[in-house]
Parts: sequence; C-alpha cells; structure tokens
Amino acid sequence: MITGATARDIRFPTSQGLHGSDAMTPDPDYSAAYVTLTADDGLEGHGFTFTEGRGNELCVAAIEALAPRVQGLDLDEVRADPGEIFRRVTGDPQLRWLGPEKGVIHLATAAVVNAVWDMWARAEGKPLWRLVADFTPEQFVKAVPFQYLTDAIDPGSARELLEERDAGKDERRAEMERDGFPAYTTSAGWLGYTEEEIRRLAREAVAEGWNDVKMKVGGPPDEDARRAQIIREEIGMERRLMMDANQVWDVPEAIEKTLALREFEPYWMEEPTSPDDALGHAAIAEAIAPIKVATGEHCMNRVLFKQLMQANAIGVCQVDACRLGGVNEVLAVLLLAAHFGVPVCPHSGGVGLCELTQHLSIVDYICVGASLDGRLLEYVDHLHEHFTDPVRMRGGHYLAPEQPGYSAQIKAESLDEFEFPGGAAWRS
Repeated sequence: MITGATARDIRFPTSQGLHGSDAMTPDPDYSAAYVTLTADDGLEGHGFTFTEGRGNELCVAAIEALAPRVQGLDLDEVRADPGEIFRRVTGDPQLRWLGPEKGVIHLATAAVVNAVWDMWARAEGKPLWRLVADFTPEQFVKAVPFQYLTDAIDPGSARELLEERDAGKDERRAEMERDGFPAYTTSAGWLGYTEEEIRRLAREAVAEGWNDVKMKVGGPPDEDARRAQIIREEIGMERRLMMDANQVWDVPEAIEKTLALREFEPYWMEEPTSPDDALGHAAIAEAIAPIKVATGEHCMNRVLFKQLMQANAIGVCQVDACRLGGVNEVLAVLLLAAHFGVPVCPHSGGVGLCELTQHLSIVDYICVGASLDGRLLEYVDHLHEHFTDPVRMRGGHYLAPEQPGYSAQIKAESLDEFEFPGGAAWRS
C-alpha cells in the first residue's frame, strides 16, 4: 500500500551551454518536478514531469496537492484495474477545477501517475515496457481512459485492434530485445548553437551513424536557411532532416516559412503553430504536403490528439510522456494513432524524457502500432548520467531497458546537488 510521497524541485543549469535552446525558449534550464512514492513494504516509485526552469516550483506544489489521492492505494487494486491509477489522480472534483486535464495540474498528474506505474513495474520485477507488453488486450483496455474518445474509438473497437495486433507480438518483442528501437538525434541542431558548432555536431552525427537529424527553426528566415544549408552539406540529401519551429508562427506564416525551406527537403515541420489549434494544423498540413506536420509535445490531453487526427491535421504523433497525464493517457493516444493510421514518434527533448519514452515506443511497436514504418524516437544526448537506469544506445537505436521500473529514478547524489535553490550546483 502506498503510504507516503515526497516532491522535490530539481533543476539542471543547461542554459549555460544553450543546450535545448529553441525559438520559444532561448535559455532553458532543464528541470524535473520529481516525486518519490513509498509503500508500507519499503517499495518505492519514482516519477517526474519536465519543465524548463522557472515555474518548476508550481509543478512541485501541484504534485503535493495530488499525491494524497494515491496514498492508501494498494497494488492489488491496480493489478485488478489499471485504470484506477488515472481515475484516482484526476478524480478530485475541487482539483479538477484547476485544469481539468491541462496545464500545471496535468503535468503534476503525469508525475504522480508515472510514479505509481514505476512502483508497479518494480513490484513485478519488470521494466515498464514488458509489464504492459504482457497485458492481454482486455487488461490493456482496462488501463485506458476512454472518456471523451468514444466518438473515435471505444473499448470494444480498441480490444479488436489489440487482438488483431497480437499476431506477431512475440516476434516484435524479440526484435526489440535484439535490435532496439530506431532513433533520430536533435543534439546537433539547437537554435543557440553557432554555425561552427552546428557543422561540427552534424559531421559527428554522420560519423556516429545517425541517418535522421532534427534542427530548430523559427529564427530569422535567412538564418534558418543558412543553418539548414550547413546541416545538409554535412549529412547529405540522402538522410532525413526534420525541422522544429516550436510554435512561434501563425498559420499563414507557418505555411510561408515552411515552403521557403522546402529546398532542404524537410521530412516534417514540427509544432508549426499553436499546439491547441487543430484546424490551423489541418490548414498547414494541406498546404505544405508532402512535408508532414508533426506535433504533440505540448498537446495537453488525449482529446486534442483526437481532434488533430479526426481533422487529418498531423502526419506524425509526438506524444509526450509528461505533458499527458502519465502512462494511462499515453496508452489512449497510442490507440488513437493506430486507429487513424498516424505513426507515433514521441517527443524526448528534455531531462529524463528519453528514459521514459523508450518504454512507450516499444509498447507501441509490440502491442499497438505493430510497425516501424515512419516510427522514430527522438534522442537528446544530455543529462542521462543522472539516472540510475539511463538509456543505452547502439547504432542509432535505443536498447530495450532491462531493469525493473519506468527508468525514472534520479540518483540520490544528483537530487541533492541539483535541488533548487539549495543544492550545491545552485549555491555556486
């Protein structure tokens, strides 16, 4: 039974090297509002939500408000009905007024929900991806919050989809354990890097075997074009180049500026406008085809994903492990994406997100999407050393996690050093 919870404000000073810099956030400090749940038998569960510095304390306060919702929850209840995790955390009628299911309160929901799933996977002695991959279709459906989705997909049709995808499941699991999940790198293309740094990093990416590279755009058009030219000179035209505008354009501007960059053959344009504008994304998608529209890291809940897919507004679903309300809601979006035929390429640009999304992509491949066509998982080479179960890469692939849990635990010494404002990294 879960008996306690501790929330901490953890911030890493990545702004010093402009790592993570983009058109929306020129100087981010990658941060985690971090929660540790404890059980009466000594078991722990770890979860977090990702922010970029200031305001992280608001997420910590929201976690502290939500954590009592799972105190007293027994893992036997979770085993019998995995959907109880999400219902417990989102079910307080007074706290729902602070969202519902959006903003700071939903970021905190992700931290608490993910911590429960981490604890459950640890109790079973399995990495989270294997815990979910071992579900029957009926168990999987029980975990999913279908409220507001049944005009697109309901429990019955979801079960049928999962039963269809059961064919070949063992082979896909063996493939993931042998080869891992394909990735692309963003580490070469941050907006704040100099042209010399971009050229060097792009050249290194090719030498390391990366076939897919993403760059940030949304600055002055001539600078975007110059940086794209540099990267294309280094990676060639045979590799895929993705672009990310981080929401800074209006709809007509997004169309104009994407088309101005088409000579560089972007595979997708990510977050071309407000993440809440489903119809705007649809207009952009129609105008810039065959360049794909990708979005999702700031999609606040499963309902917005449903609308984007119903409107044929996105060609790539970039589900985020911490923007949505944790594992349960992510599973709902995986089902939506499979139903609408949209490939899932999770967003992983942030502290700990790679550690989480590797589990989600593997679950999608084994259980739901059942294809690698158009599927890639973002990789950012920052801050993995602070985790007890960091990602492992080989040949541009994520190797399947082997340790029990959701790979969410930050090392105790890192928590102490980077806790804000009193940790040694911030006192200095």
